[in-house]
Amino acid sequence: MATIGEWWRAQLARRPGWMNGVMAFCAFMTFVYMPFDLFGKPVAVDEEVWFGLRLHGWAAKATEPLHWAIYAAGLYGFWRMRPWMWPWAAVYAAQVAIGMLVWPLVYVGGARGWIVGVVSFAAFAALTFALWRAKARFRPAPRALHERYPGWAVVTGASAGIGRELARQLAERGFPCVLVARREDRLRELAAELERAHGVETRVVAADLVREDGPRRVADAVADLPIGMLVNNAGFGYAGRFEKQDAARLRDMVILNCAVPTELTSLLLPRLREGRGAGRAAIVILGSVAGRQPLPLHAVYAATKAFDLFLGEALWVELQRSGIDVLVVEPGTTESEFHDVAGELPHAGQPAEAVVRGALEALGGPPQWIPRWKHWIRANLVRLAPRSWVALYARGAIEHQTPPELR
Repeated sequence: MATIGEWWRAQLARRPGWMNGVMAFCAFMTFVYMPFDLFGKPVAVDEEVWFGLRLHGWAAKATEPLHWAIYAAGLYGFWRMRPWMWPWAAVYAAQVAIGMLVWPLVYVGGARGWIVGVVSFAAFAALTFALWRAKARFRPAPRALHERYPGWAVVTGASAGIGRELARQLAERGFPCVLVARREDRLRELAAELERAHGVETRVVAADLVREDGPRRVADAVADLPIGMLVNNAGFGYAGRFEKQDAARLRDMVILNCAVPTELTSLLLPRLREGRGAGRAAIVILGSVAGRQPLPLHAVYAATKAFDLFLGEALWVELQRSGIDVLVVEPGTTESEFHDVAGELPHAGQPAEAVVRGALEALGGPPQWIPRWKHWIRANLVRLAPRSWVALYARGAIEHQTPPELR
């Protein structure tokens, strides 16, 4: 079992020691110094320095949010090693280097000012040069996804929506695909498209996963294949007041959204371990931002997606030493059949293509990924509010998507 210490060591190993030091400085500035500077320091004594020139009072106070944003962006960029950190980290370090030269010359003067300025400039110029040369760390040569996760990709719910788009983008990246769903005609149509467009092998498994033998049928159908990725995408929603919902359909939703990914992952996990070869393996679970809070008029659906999130986060930890990456994808409203199946009123959503592209890019990182900043912010803000308030607010939001007769 991975420990928090092992996780920290793995995170720090992603960058050299000097860069970890710069990241720690950004953390100090973000969480300690800049909040005190902005909110704790009196205006009369406040001071900021840009390019070596001092600003005082309200002029200093007005520029502090920008300084704060820069250090917060630097902390995030170093932690996640984001590509946009090159060249901007080096550019900002160059600004500091210039400031460290100008400030002693202007405000100290004389030989002492020159000595302090030159020495300080040299130190920060060296940091600027190191950040400039770190391009390969921020923009490493991408390794093809099918090389990271060698083997077949098993995609459930592949006949429509996000599942179909996942199969398309995985095939485009070179994965042979096992396509699983109930509607065999749609699967065969998709299989022909993938083979024709991308030259990959496909296998169609028509199975009703809600049936007791559904997951076992899938496992038996791929028993002869090396599996590199399992995508637990199959699922559906069901909108409306709980007392107006059909009990049998609620049961099927819990089975498909919760029991099926649990059982199928359990059945295929030994295959994922065996099929890794020189690469890794991956498990993707389709969750939803709905699983981040109680959701009246989608009560059971939200509960199933909370289950998926907790399952995926726990497996992410358990399987770290096994070379198996786990990702829970938590989209908001997406363009798919979901609204019709769930009985919702039509409303705009994010294209499935964008959701899938971002999810595949997020593989190998943290255990959950939420497309769009507004969804990420909302999903994390709900942790700070009383759950009763969150549920009451959510009721108002979901009512607009629910037919009046189901409210």
